Amino acid sequence: MKILDIGCGNSKIKAESPNDKVIGIDIAKLKGVNIVHDLEKTPLPFKNDEFDAVVSHHVLEHIRNFIPLMNDIWRITKKEGIVRIKTPFYSSWGQFNDPTHVRFFTPFTFSYFEGDNIYSHEVKKIGKKINFKVEKVRINFGIGKSSIMNRVFNPILNINHRFYCRFFAWIFPAAEIEFVLRVVK
Repeated sequence: MKILDIGCGNSKIKAESPNDKVIGIDIAKLKGVNIVHDLEKTPLPFKNDEFDAVVSHHVLEHIRNFIPLMNDIWRITKKEGIVRIKTPFYSSWGQFNDPTHVRFFTPFTFSYFEGDNIYSHEVKKIGKKINFKVEKVRINFGIGKSSIMNRVFNPILNINHRFYCRFFAWIFPAAEIEFVLRVVK
């Protein structure tokens, strides 16, 4: 399986099996980075349908050129390929502390990239072909050392995302949100 780790920095993901090949891309030449490229500039330096999976952990919140980048992620990922994304949750204190964060993510952000719905029409004006199926959305209460509390709080936060976001996200803010998207071509 060929996997792209977008914005891997010094912590490129490890291959899960000996047959996996992980390519790291980042703006700086760091340990683990195979390709130096500014993610704000598309197209990415890869062929169509080159990757089985794409991973992006705490990178997309820094991207101004977001919809064109998502379009290119769609382009370079094979049909039925998986895209795994982690970002700060929109109400998290970490989201607001970092002056390099330029966008926010809710459980519904990637609904705009899914199929043909009332949200997707605006996205499709920029990313013409882009289409993902949202397979999973999980809110994590904590990250790092505070992730020990996820066993208690995550089941509650993930019962109903609309209810949590509408009434409790600013009172009881989570730290992170994860998405699993399937590429539809």
